[in-house]
Amino acid sequence: MKKDIKLLDLVRQKIRLKHYSIRTEEAYVSWIKRYIFFHDKKHPKDMGKEEIEAFLTDLAIKGKVAASTQNQAFNALVFLYKQVLGIDLEDKINAMRAKGPKRVPTVLTVDETFALLDAMTGVHQLIAKILYGCGLRSIECARLRVKDIDFGLNQIIVRDGKGNKDRITVFPEDIKGALAEHLNYVKKLHEKDLQDGYGTVYLPNALSRKYKNADKEWGWKYVFPSKTLSIDPRNGIKRRHHIHLNSIHKSLKNACRLAGIVKPVSAHTLRHSFATHLLQDGYDIRTIQELLGHKNVETTMIYTHVLNKGGRAVHSPLDRNRPNSTAQ
Repeated sequence: MKKDIKLLDLVRQKIRLKHYSIRTEEAYVSWIKRYIFFHDKKHPKDMGKEEIEAFLTDLAIKGKVAASTQNQAFNALVFLYKQVLGIDLEDKINAMRAKGPKRVPTVLTVDETFALLDAMTGVHQLIAKILYGCGLRSIECARLRVKDIDFGLNQIIVRDGKGNKDRITVFPEDIKGALAEHLNYVKKLHEKDLQDGYGTVYLPNALSRKYKNADKEWGWKYVFPSKTLSIDPRNGIKRRHHIHLNSIHKSLKNACRLAGIVKPVSAHTLRHSFATHLLQDGYDIRTIQELLGHKNVETTMIYTHVLNKGGRAVHSPLDRNRPNSTAQ
């Protein structure tokens, strides 16, 4: 098994050279391990197209995984062969692919949204307000840095969003006071960490090597830090990471229960609601596309299904004015 351990270490090195996130690293390594064990610990260089297809087909048929899950496994194996082993097989794979269901997004009404927010308190309420008020993904909110909050220009900058793109979004007046108070608390926490010999933070794209003390600067701190220090698995440094996504999801689930909302609500539901409510308020779809960071406007168009009426804003023929009729 020594061969496999060396291979996985090389996979991690290649992933880090490309500055992929720790979540991507963990997912890719996990899929590559599963692929190796699926084929009785054979080394990937001794396998190829047929073995990859067998693994992916098994995921779809026996594992009944979602299309997105199978695609992630596929991407992990393409990375392994192309980036690590120097073999390009991407265009040759012909596995049974899992089919992704086409679903309209779950959207809360305005009343439901505020009932949900009112059922929350503290930092989780502030996070939920940012998810809804700014249209952020949960990971984008968790990764916000202090320098990305601009009170003067009245904007929030989302760094390295989906597709590694930066974008600017709105900064709701409603949260400014609470956010300023929260940042005062975070700054005191940061100062205490520095006094205790910690206080560094993860910097993207090897910036810590380029700027020696940037990882201790206030502007680079996470807006929503974790309550505890933890060991960075990439370098063994003990420091404070951002809040865990599970914490956000649990607080939303509990708030739904308290608010009596029966719809399946996730952090992304607040982003869906942000877009839909802006459309209902008359904002044009191109503007909303930019705020959401969508590459194509077709992606943003999914929110038009709830405008004014359900079902593509079509009026049912049953609701038309009845013609006057006289008895025969």
